[in-house]
Amino acid sequence: MERPAWAPQGIDISVPSVSRMYDFYLGGSHNFEVDREAARKAMEFMPGLPKVMQANRAFMRRAVHHATTLGVNQFLDIGSGIPTFGNVHEVAQAADPESRIAYVDHDSVAVAHSQAVLEGNERAVIAAADLRKPKDILENPEINALLDLDKPVALLLVAVLHFIEDADNPYEAVAELRDALAPGSLLVLTHASYEGIPLPQEEAGGTVGVYRTIRNPLIMRTRKEIGRFFEGYEMVDPGLVAMPEWRPESPEALAQEDPFTYSGFAGVGRKA
Repeated sequence: MERPAWAPQGIDISVPSVSRMYDFYLGGSHNFEVDREAARKAMEFMPGLPKVMQANRAFMRRAVHHATTLGVNQFLDIGSGIPTFGNVHEVAQAADPESRIAYVDHDSVAVAHSQAVLEGNERAVIAAADLRKPKDILENPEINALLDLDKPVALLLVAVLHFIEDADNPYEAVAELRDALAPGSLLVLTHASYEGIPLPQEEAGGTVGVYRTIRNPLIMRTRKEIGRFFEGYEMVDPGLVAMPEWRPESPEALAQEDPFTYSGFAGVGRKA
């Protein structure tokens, strides 16, 4: 397999990556055939996966804009993935040029491309770290140099927690991050779930099986289980809902949503 010039040395391009599969769903070009093959297999069971990912990104942009209206202009995006159109820093800095954004990902391709995209942007950084080790994130010197954790921060955990197994203590990791944030901080979260998927669970489970095969288990939690991540936060209206239902741009836009975009949940919480 020929290594593309943009692929960082040291990564195994024969193993699928969820970040690169996500990039493929969104129509990006920074993925390998092994990623595309795995994504196509997942789409055999859930053909609406690209629509789900688009709805996820659209929710993220609306939530980031909402954060700026509350005066929050610091963002910590963990599991940020490979840069695509409408990134957090683009939305936030368009609303408030003083916004500062720290991206975090453990995928070396995502980190490398984020570095290229952010070159020359003094108010945005990318750090290589893992949500499963929140201490490493909180003590990262680049993040600490950019963000002031004594002031409100919007913590983005968008489409990442469903890749963290219970054995890796996701609730404890989210709580540790919450405890490090100042009052007025926000938690912006999306999470996959069988609830809302317009397919029988057995059929949707085929997609879950594909991710298990590539050793990136997709954990489909219930709405109640997802709600536990917001402990210590007050939910922002309209609460924990399907992604299109979180403050849609218009009733017309909501009416035109694909049924697959109602797969899983999205919400924003504010720390008192």
